[in-house]
Order: sequence, then structure tokens, then C-alpha cells
Amino acid sequence: MKRIAVLTSGGDAPGMNAAIRAVVRTGIDRGWEVFGIRHGYKGLIESECVPLGLRDVGGIIQQGGTILGSARCPEFKEEASRRKALENLASIGIEGLVVIGGNGSQAGSLELSRMGFPVVGVASTIDNDLYGSDLTIGVDTALNIALEAIDRLKVTASSHHRAFLVEVMGREFGYLALVAGIIGGAEAIVLPEVEIDPEDLADEIRRSYQRGKPHALVVVAEGAAYNAGLLAQYFQRHRDRLGYDLRVTIIGHVQRGGSPGALDRLLATRLAAGATAALERGEFGVLLGLRGSEVKATPLEEVASRRKELDPALLALAKVLAA
Repeated sequence: MKRIAVLTSGGDAPGMNAAIRAVVRTGIDRGWEVFGIRHGYKGLIESECVPLGLRDVGGIIQQGGTILGSARCPEFKEEASRRKALENLASIGIEGLVVIGGNGSQAGSLELSRMGFPVVGVASTIDNDLYGSDLTIGVDTALNIALEAIDRLKVTASSHHRAFLVEVMGREFGYLALVAGIIGGAEAIVLPEVEIDPEDLADEIRRSYQRGKPHALVVVAEGAAYNAGLLAQYFQRHRDRLGYDLRVTIIGHVQRGGSPGALDRLLATRLAAGATAALERGEFGVLLGLRGSEVKATPLEEVASRRKELDPALLALAKVLAA
């Protein structure tokens, strides 16, 4: 192998640039030429490929987002589009590909692998919903951003004796909401994985009021059956019952921005270095993720077919701590 490429796909995550940097520098250290694909799979189809040298990735480890850009690419699900992508790679002599991204991105990696091309995935998504990695790139930074928002909201909530519904990202997986709720000291947490009755939640908020708490804070996952907006609509009919004046804050895409923290920079660097090592030893069709304290490879077939679950111990702990 003499020439490889790297792309970032799907939602951006703090630490993606650190991963790009590590792919380029560890690849060059192995004597390879490294190319970057702009705008994810869309750029792969349109042959948006640029050479990357050591200095091209200098000074990017602290930057959020991705210098290569990212884009959703529904057409990559079509075999004709994937064949066009492979033709483009072959035309410039690319012999291996590193894909940095989450579930959708790694589904694309799997399809290329099934077509016989050497692909290695790197686990990167703030949702932390990717099977094959206990923690994915961007999660720690996103959690710290959510935590800062929660801490600030508690101050104003206490000053005005209010309840806040704070909605965080995570799609259909409640990890961000669960952990943000635990470390932020939430009175309740609403998750996609746990069915709730808004009546019970209203009672919980009321009990906080009756216990004399100066505020009540509920962390809500965006993918929950009752998201923050729906809960606010429901509680409009129970304003006196809650005790508190109710407000809604949706953190949204703020969680994706900003400089990656120390943990995400290190995780991204380790996973990306593991990806080039996998290419060198001929281990293709795998995802590099963190399992325990070690970087390990999981077959993309397994990543695509298995669902990541929340830790039951964390769910139980959240209930105890919300007293």
C-alpha cells in the first residue's frame, strides 16, 4: 500500500480534525501518500480529492468541525454511485480508505468493503450510538457543552423559582441526556429508551417544588417520544400543578461546535492511528473504537447489525441521584 485517503462523513464532531491529522501523519510515517476527500461521500462521488502533507494538518488539532467538510449523501446508497466512487479512487491510485463518522458513515464503509475495497472506519459521533466503541469521538466535548448550559440554567432557574426542560441531542439514543442529567444534577431525565407518562413527570416536578427546591431541571433527549416541545405543550394545561414557572431550552447544534477537549483529542488520535495500523497489517472492513481502555477493531458487519444499549447501572443510578 502506497497511497490512502481519508474522509469525514455525517454529522461533524469535535475531534474529527485531530483524527484527520493523525491519519495523515501516521500514514506519511509509514511511507504512504495521503489524500483528503472533501465533503464526505458526496466528494468521493464527485472526485473532490486533495493531497495532504504534514503542514496541511498543522494547527488543526484544536479546531472543531472538520477541515475536509461533511455532507449527507443519500445517493451513496445506490450501487451506481458507489461504483463511480471506486472508479474515482482507482483513477488516482488510492489503495485504502479511512472513514471517520457514525452509523450512516460506517454503513457506507460496509458497502464499499463488500465491493472489495480496503476500508477502515473510525468511530466518530456525538450521539455515542455506534456499536463497537464504548466512547466515540466528540461525545466528551458535547457533554461538557451541555453541562455548562445546565449549570448556567440552574443559576437563573433558582433566581426565578423556575423549572427548565433542557433538550440535548443524541437522535434515538439517550446517552447524552442520561449522562448530562446525572452530572448536571437533574431532577428527571427523559429518554427514548424509557417510556414515560407526562402525568408522572408533572408529579415529579411538583414534588421538587413541595420539597422546597428553588428550581427543577429536566434533561430531555431529542429522540424521546415526548421531546421538550411536546412536554411544554402538555404542561401548559398544568401550570398551577407544577408549582414552578416553566421554560424550555434546546441546546441543539451548539453541542457540535467549539474546540475539542483533551479526551476527544486523545481519543481521535488513538483511533485514527489504529486505523492506519489496521490498513498496514491488511485488516480491512473493520471499525476502530475504544473498548475499555484499548483501541480495538470490530467487523463492520457486526457494527451494522447490532444495536448499542444504555448501561442499566447508569439508568438505576440516575433514579437514585434525582431525589
